[in-house]
Amino acid sequence: MSDDPRLAAARYRQERADDDGAEPSEAAATPARSPSSAGAVDRAAYVETAIQQAIRRGDFDDLPGAGKAIPGLGSSHDPDWWIRRKIESEQLSGLGPPALRLRVEDAELESRLDELSREEDVRETLEDFNRRVIEARRQLLGGPPVVTPTRDIEAEVAAWAGRRAPRTETTPDAAPSRRRWWRRRSPH
Repeated sequence: MSDDPRLAAARYRQERADDDGAEPSEAAATPARSPSSAGAVDRAAYVETAIQQAIRRGDFDDLPGAGKAIPGLGSSHDPDWWIRRKIESEQLSGLGPPALRLRVEDAELESRLDELSREEDVRETLEDFNRRVIEARRQLLGGPPVVTPTRDIEAEVAAWAGRRAPRTETTPDAAPSRRRWWRRRSPH
């Protein structure tokens, strides 16, 4: 049993309301209520008492996120907020409307290009990106508008070559010649 007399009183009132029988002295003292509304009021009092007791015991202390703002609170209404939050928390990629996917790819395009070693591969990647941007602009599927710009292939190739030049200068120009294992001479 609980030590709090208010909780015991709330339970008592709840049990009495569930019996649907009120004593004549109570009926005269309280305004007429339907049994369902009387039960709801008593239930609310019981819940409120239980919550206050838990607060006094410290059951709600040290909860995760205590004292921090609720993320996304106060921003504009977005009916698809739960989808965006799930994509962010699960770090999913390749999902969502083409406009959003292209924006993400546009932001990561330079690092993807820097991983390539041949100019032909850079050109193919840029042509594919531009083709997909133009195709996404043509589709009338709804969703956010495609605002991702196409890339100037010649300027991007020149920028790629400029970023690549410092990396190649830091590495030795000629790798040390390797002898094949069958041509190695034994020291004897």
